[in-house]
Amino acid sequence: MLGIVIGVAAVIAMVAVGSGAQARVAEQIRSLGSNLIVVRSGSAVARGVRLGQGTGQRITEDDAVAIQREVGAVQVAAPSVRGLEQVVFGVLNWSTVVQGVTAEFLEARDWTLTAGRPIGLEDVEGAAKVALVGHTAVRNLFGDAEPLGQIIRIRNIPFTVIGVLDRKGHSAGGQDQDDTVLIPLSAAKKTVLGASRSSPRAVETISVKIWPSEDMAEAEGQIRELLRQRHRLRPEQQDDFWLRNLADALQAREESSRVMTRLLAAIASVSLLVGGIGIMNIMLVSVTERTREIGLRMALGARGHDILVQFLVEAVTLSLIGGMIGIALGLAATRAISYVAEWPVLVVPQAIALAFVFAAAVGVFFGFYPARKAARLDPIEALRYE
Repeated sequence: MLGIVIGVAAVIAMVAVGSGAQARVAEQIRSLGSNLIVVRSGSAVARGVRLGQGTGQRITEDDAVAIQREVGAVQVAAPSVRGLEQVVFGVLNWSTVVQGVTAEFLEARDWTLTAGRPIGLEDVEGAAKVALVGHTAVRNLFGDAEPLGQIIRIRNIPFTVIGVLDRKGHSAGGQDQDDTVLIPLSAAKKTVLGASRSSPRAVETISVKIWPSEDMAEAEGQIRELLRQRHRLRPEQQDDFWLRNLADALQAREESSRVMTRLLAAIASVSLLVGGIGIMNIMLVSVTERTREIGLRMALGARGHDILVQFLVEAVTLSLIGGMIGIALGLAATRAISYVAEWPVLVVPQAIALAFVFAAAVGVFFGFYPARKAARLDPIEALRYE
């Protein structure tokens, strides 16, 4: 029975760990925004030195407008800039990511507010000194105070908090997405982060949200073709921008997590197989030890079917009792893993049911041979057995 207990517990615990990893990746996908394509500037070259992604400053607000207007699959395109700044409220201060965004940014990122109002078109056009703050920034700047209506200072410039962003959690790269302050793009360029000297309309990133019914790969190709045309790139020239389908990348990670879950379950199932073989061996020994009892029962009228059922029920009972103990042990192990390792776990009811049914099936499969051997014993030979 010990093999069944360990096998069922291992299956439940391993599937819970794998499912927790899948849920974590799915949460990251949702936090990025569904159907999201990110456009960033390519690499700038200075005296033969390539400076890396985002240094070229070639994508602009006009590119975002063109993408939204000319690519039918695009629901919304939101340009943005960002920088690390010290934000001050009263006697408290906090270094956080300040992002200059447009009114479409929250829609592109599937980001909602827990309080207040979003940045509107009139805020962007008027370079209004208003701000939306994430939960991490709220906690470090305001503590238990109400943030709405408060004045924060970024580079000694006052901004009024008009909204609090809903929690986003950590991104795929481990960055805290809630540690941020959003301000109008125009205000960011004019007063906080500054604009590019070579192109005042330049931005760092364009977040492009695709309609759910549209094909992401096709939309990505259309966006690339449009930007190459707008940037007047010849066929032999490389892109001066960078495109990435973040949802696809994370879904690939989710598929990897799913495969890993199946692998862990398969490895744990070996314990069930070993437990089944153990039950078969014990039942074979039991048949040998109880040969005289079997002969006596058959002499008193028991048929082979009765003996078969008797030993089969014993094997299945052992498996089911082991399965129930294994379920309890597996749930306890899952809680222990979650607490000690601080690893996200997700107990799947289907995994519990499958492990229990598999335990019963092991009892039937490995108990059938000893039961069949007992049922085929000759009563006379069995009674003579010493």
